[in-house]
Amino acid sequence: MGTISQAQRLRDLLEDAIVDGRFPPGARLDPEALAKEYQCSRTPIREAIQQLAVSGMVQVVPKRGTFVTQLGIAELVERFEVMAELEGMCARLAARRITADELKGLRDAHEACRERAEAGDANGYYYENGIFHHRLYEASHNSFLAKEAARLHAILKPYRRMQLHVRHRLEQSFAEHEAVIAALAHGDEASAEATIKSHVQIQGERFNDLVASIQSLQGKSA
Repeated sequence: MGTISQAQRLRDLLEDAIVDGRFPPGARLDPEALAKEYQCSRTPIREAIQQLAVSGMVQVVPKRGTFVTQLGIAELVERFEVMAELEGMCARLAARRITADELKGLRDAHEACRERAEAGDANGYYYENGIFHHRLYEASHNSFLAKEAARLHAILKPYRRMQLHVRHRLEQSFAEHEAVIAALAHGDEASAEATIKSHVQIQGERFNDLVASIQSLQGKSA
């Protein structure tokens, strides 16, 4: 396994550990201890941490070390608001610009989500869900918008993953994807935009569920 692929694998493992609460918000990541735990050299560990820093999941503090990012509730709400607007713009443009091949690719990703949802596999669904959203970004045919959406998507990944572990959320998410695809297939810009924005926004019970998940994570670090 090459350094790049190993660093990517370690990044995924560290991301899992952060989302699962093994490294809660505010926790310090020790490269030497991580190298021992994952039985590798410190070089791929450093590269993995750099990737997590770019995504915003960890913060590197000069002379102090690397710490898991702590986002307050207000900060999360702000980011999800912007995420919903960016994805809404992607969907609106995609309704006009998506090609037949891109629509097929989106449907393929949707079917992969179906398999994971029917299996009750929240973690597997999380990865397939990421592919679905990135294909939607690409279908906007606006590379700057797609990159900005992907960047913010990465920052919010652990929190979006938390949402998928809430009871019945997999089924709801899948149904919302279905509605997005239908709107895109019909070229319905307004419906595509409104549906994906509703899919991403955290309001009402979904907001309360996310707060409860975050508080649970923080409780583990107490």
